[in-house]
Amino acid sequence: MARFPRFHSLALFAFLALGCGREPDAGSRTDVPAFDLEAARTLIAQHNKQFTDAHVAGDVATIDALFLPDARSYPPGAPAAIGIEAIHALTVDFLKAGITEFREETTAFYGNAEQIVDEGIYVLAYGEGVTERGKYINVWKQVNGNWRIQANIWNTDPPQAAPK
Repeated sequence: MARFPRFHSLALFAFLALGCGREPDAGSRTDVPAFDLEAARTLIAQHNKQFTDAHVAGDVATIDALFLPDARSYPPGAPAAIGIEAIHALTVDFLKAGITEFREETTAFYGNAEQIVDEGIYVLAYGEGVTERGKYINVWKQVNGNWRIQANIWNTDPPQAAPK
């Protein structure tokens, strides 16, 4: 009887030793494709264009849809807007300025399959000929295959001095 457990131990060891070095069958692989940062950059650039165009058009629904429900927005000179309801209210108030132009240019882009940081500069024209320049950071999160804004912050650069 003492030999029986020992035989099973040796058989298990041999099975594991021989099986560990083998490649799995090609049909049984469950390889996940590598994250493609350049493809994500293209998609986020399209979302950024939707975002800026929607501001000029006054399309609050499109802007809201680009944010996660629990997103955070940090506008200059104002309290943070936490959650989509607060971001919606901020957007409605912001659009009252009468935005006539809004462009963003990405200057740094990095992340992974779950989160991406898009840093850049912007130009915003509104009201009676006011043009504002500044910088921004958008943090995008992928949820159910869709990239949406998790957090954003922007601030203005000082006005450019008039030539002397």
